[in-house]
Amino acid sequence: MKVHLLGEEVTRCINCGKDSFKVSFFIYKTPYFGDILLEVGLCSNCGYRRSDVSIINFGAPKRIVAKVVKESDLNALVVKASSARIFIPELGIEVKPGPAASGYITTIEGVLERVLDNIPSECFNEDSPCFKRVLEIKRAIKGEIAFTLIIEDPLGRSDIKGEKIEVKEEPLY
Repeated sequence: MKVHLLGEEVTRCINCGKDSFKVSFFIYKTPYFGDILLEVGLCSNCGYRRSDVSIINFGAPKRIVAKVVKESDLNALVVKASSARIFIPELGIEVKPGPAASGYITTIEGVLERVLDNIPSECFNEDSPCFKRVLEIKRAIKGEIAFTLIIEDPLGRSDIKGEKIEVKEEPLY
């Protein structure tokens, strides 16, 4: 992948209010997704960090639906822009974008790992009512159960690409 620095700017930090938040903009040329914009910010005063990733050649608002039916499907690549919402209906998962949401590039397995990382710690206790959901997510990470990953992106900056995984795109609205 080729990387090109587009530019940098210093702005006001949303965390400490100082004019010390440096944002760098990079373009990555990737084989699957084409040009990707990566924004990386760091405040030299308080250490606040923020990053975002998005596909540059985006289009209309879209819904991307990936059917994960075998373990190898977990290796499909995901570009999830900060504007995107994620659903996994079979696991009762919904991840909504918020004001501090960031985009990322990962795999479908990585999406599940991120969900698991954000589940409250009490859910990992066998006596907890949400423990069953943790077990289901772990089974999905191992490729033991089929599920559907849905990404809804009103800006059309997200995507899923994989070798043999079934992925459909449809208009969001």
